Parts: sequence; C-alpha cells; structure tokens
Amino acid sequence: MTSPFPETKTGLRFGLAALALTGCLAAILAAGLPVRAEDNPVLAKVNGTEIRQSDVALAEEELGPSLAQMDPATKKDNVLAFLIDMRIVSKAAEDKKLENSEDFKKRLAFTRSRLLMDSLLASEGKAATTDEAMKKVYEEASKQITGEQEVHARHILVESEDDAKAIKAELDKGGDFAELAKKKSKDPGASDGGDLGFFTKDQMVPEFSAVAFTLEPGKISDPVKSQFGWHIIKVEEKRSRKAPDFEQVKAQIETYVTRKAQADYVAKLREAAKVERMDKPAETAKTDTKTDTKTDTKPDPAKPADSKMAPAKK
Repeated sequence: MTSPFPETKTGLRFGLAALALTGCLAAILAAGLPVRAEDNPVLAKVNGTEIRQSDVALAEEELGPSLAQMDPATKKDNVLAFLIDMRIVSKAAEDKKLENSEDFKKRLAFTRSRLLMDSLLASEGKAATTDEAMKKVYEEASKQITGEQEVHARHILVESEDDAKAIKAELDKGGDFAELAKKKSKDPGASDGGDLGFFTKDQMVPEFSAVAFTLEPGKISDPVKSQFGWHIIKVEEKRSRKAPDFEQVKAQIETYVTRKAQADYVAKLREAAKVERMDKPAETAKTDTKTDTKTDTKPDPAKPADSKMAPAKK
C-alpha cells in the first residue's frame, strides 16, 4: 500500500537536504535571476547607496512569513523601510569594526556554508525533476493503487456506548443519519452530516475500518469503539480506486522527486566524506553519521494534496 504524497506524509529523513527549500535558499535564488535595468528601478538611496526593486524582492522572499497578512502596497513600504534601516545600522556596525569579531566571523562562515548548500541542493533538485522522471514515479505509484477498495461513509461519534446505542435506536426507527450527526456527533465533520468522503482501509484506525469495509452500501453499523470514542457508521458506497490525471498531482510529484534527489545526493556525498564524531563512541558515531535516505513513502496519485482526511484517521 502506498502512502500519500509528501505534502501529507513525507517519510523523508535525509538530514540537511530537508533545509534545501527553506530560509536563505529563496534569497540566493532571487539573487541569481537576471534583472533588466528598466525592470529594476532605484527606490531609495542611503548615504548614496542605492536600494533597487530587486533588493526589495529578495528581502520579501527572505521575510516572507512575517509579511503574509499585508497587502502589496503595505508590504513593499515595510520592506523598503526595513532595507533602509538595515543599510544604516550595518554601516554603523562597520564603523565599529564588528566584522572583525570572532562571533561575526563564525556567523558569516555558517551563513556562507548554508547558502552554498542551499544553492547546490536546489540545483540538484531542479535537474532531477524532468517530465520523464516525474511520469515514471506517477506510473509506478498508479500501478500499485489501481483496484484498491475505497469506502464512502458517514459516522456519528459520541462519548459513551449508551449514547451510541440510543442513537442507533433512533436510526432503526427511521431517523435521518445526517441530521442526527449534525445534532449529536462530537466529530469536527458533524456539520457535514458526519460525511467522511472516500477513504482506504489504512486511513482509518483498525476498529473503524474493520466495520466500514464489511458493511454493504446503505447499511448502518452497531456501536463501534475506537480510541476516539463510540462510532455509528453508515456506508454510502464503495468503489475501486483509480489514479487522477497526471496534471492534477504533478506539483506533488515534483516535490517528491526533488526531495528524493536531494536526499540521494547528500547520501552520496556523505558516503565519500570522512566524518568523525568526537562526542560519541566510535561504533555509535559510525551509525549515526549515515543519513537515512530511504524514502518510505512514494507519491500516491489517488490522494491529491487537498484530499479530505477523516478525523478518525490514524
């Protein structure tokens, strides 16, 4: 059974490669883009030093999360103000010769190594994401899931067995399942009438799946206990899974291929490097320095990034 695309459950454990798409990477990529003079106007000058549109764009990439709630005009104004202050304060730091301190030198060396790492891993990831490579992953994953059964069900979740039995009695008398779910279920999906959408057996806790996959469409279960409480389950329909179109999941496949390529590349470099851990016994250090690049989860074309997952999932 394959698992979801990396956005849902990556399973990737490759140490430094996980950093390749975060932090300073955006800045170095932005810095490497060619910018025409007419598209890169001067927005401010600080003691004669120009601040251009490209500087603002780079800073926006670096400061991204803190700017998320701002409208474009406010964002640009805040970033430009930040760059002006940064130029003023950094010049004051230069005047005080702070760049000669040991702490600054260490931080500068770390940042340089980080940028070099990010740049190289980004390059390796980009080179790996060819249409051929992505389609191969898609086809392999599609073959593994074709024909697997999915169930579309609703459920009502309550605290006690007595509550579940009372609800089952109402349903046996002709009560509307969706309406009772809205009124009595403590599940977050209660407002949707307890609708869980389609799911595969491994997406639910075992006790839930064992009942849901044996019920016939239209049937309602007796109370079922799980770690979440007591469920009443109604199966709406069953079907065999099929893969969505390649284009629908292309972005997720690209992420998977990129991360795997980076993981493999780091593992290859580590194998060739001499790594000594002075903080641990020799045997332990030898084991710990081997990055686990085994990708446990291949993309699952039947589970796009926005697929609805049931609250009762594992």
